[in-house]
Amino acid sequence: MQNHFEIHFLKDAAEFLDKIEKKAKEKIIYNMWKARATRDKELFKKLNGEIWEFRTLFKKTQYRFLAFWDKSNNSETIVITTHGIIKKRGKVPQSDIDKAEQTRKKYLEQK
Repeated sequence: MQNHFEIHFLKDAAEFLDKIEKKAKEKIIYNMWKARATRDKELFKKLNGEIWEFRTLFKKTQYRFLAFWDKSNNSETIVITTHGIIKKRGKVPQSDIDKAEQTRKKYLEQK
């Protein structure tokens, strides 16, 4: 299977992933890699404008990693994960979407 993009973790996302129990972490990583190859909208979904989410359900816990696309290098496409959350109910909180958007702006400015 061809991978459609690379995934890079920013510090907050990597730290969140490190704190999750091993089995949940394994499923999250599996789902991210599967999303790279399949573009499954249940695993990787657009939230708004430039912000996307990787989605994983494990033992009734909904894990979300917010992300954005970095297409500045024409030869490959990279998805940058900004941070992770455990979603309680309903939609992803606007505060987390705002945080991802701020991280995106900062990332692109520093590039």
